[in-house]
Amino acid sequence: MTATQDKVVETPAQAPPARRGSAWLWWFARRIGLALLTLWLCSMLVFFATAALGDPVRAILGRDYAQSPERVAAIEAALRLDQPVIVRYFEWLGGLLTGNLGNSIANGLPVGELVGDRIVNSAVLVIVSAIVMIPIAFGIAMISANHRGKRADGVIQVIMITIAGLPEFVVGILLVALFSTTVLHVLPAVTIAGGGAPPWSVPASMVLPVATLVIAVAPYVARIVRSSLLEVLDSDYVELARLKGVPERIVMRKHALLNAVVPGIQVIALQLAWLAGGIVIVEYLFSYPGVGASLVDSVRNSDFPMVQVLAMVIAAVYVVVNLVADVLSILFTPRARTAISS
Repeated sequence: MTATQDKVVETPAQAPPARRGSAWLWWFARRIGLALLTLWLCSMLVFFATAALGDPVRAILGRDYAQSPERVAAIEAALRLDQPVIVRYFEWLGGLLTGNLGNSIANGLPVGELVGDRIVNSAVLVIVSAIVMIPIAFGIAMISANHRGKRADGVIQVIMITIAGLPEFVVGILLVALFSTTVLHVLPAVTIAGGGAPPWSVPASMVLPVATLVIAVAPYVARIVRSSLLEVLDSDYVELARLKGVPERIVMRKHALLNAVVPGIQVIALQLAWLAGGIVIVEYLFSYPGVGASLVDSVRNSDFPMVQVLAMVIAAVYVVVNLVADVLSILFTPRARTAISS
């Protein structure tokens, strides 16, 4: 046997664990680097966009701008407007990285104290909506794919397309009209928790905001998952499982659904990232004390430090959610794991 014949070709699956671990670490480090680069670019856009909107002091004082030189000087000193814009950016970025978010112009309180509870409230609303939406969307997709080409599938698709075409504020208004005003009076139309209590202290007041977000997002997820399921159901290995006598429900659950999870993860991530910005309208509609309502109030009051911090929070949610989706997609895709390890 020659030396050439004795040589064993090392496949990715046979690669040493140390090599596979280093490949994973290198891939994850690159994704973290891209995420940090994206956040840095977002910080530049947020800061310079707010700086380009005009004189913030004039926007804050309005007609009192020319009549209150003391207030003008105080606000300019608070906002460091006497410094070049690039210097102000790096000071603001340094404060953002160290947790020194500055003070709100509207009431003089630290921005961190004002947005902390709002971020938690919005996170709870998004998480609860996702927990409710994901099984509903996957269930609808499985029912539709299992009855493809039949009347049930056609009805489901028409309903999904119709709901997907409705803006979230229209869905919210319809739910309020149905369950809180003209038809039924079973749920509160707005969030009624007060006295510093979290909104979930009155669970009934969260039903309509959660339902609005679920109805607004579920059609997109269901349609993508349905398309993936149909593609998988037409594959050779699924046909082979059917020929072996595997029941259809097991084929759907163990063969088709698991292989359709990856596209579902990606679209769920996109929709959850959309919720970080789209939640603004829903929170404002139901007077929900979250990031969205706070952002609307800050823009109305020309509270630029609050606007900048809230915009960065939303950008961070986008980046983190997409990073988690990429990691989960790799974990659920053997071919992708092999490509990284090779």
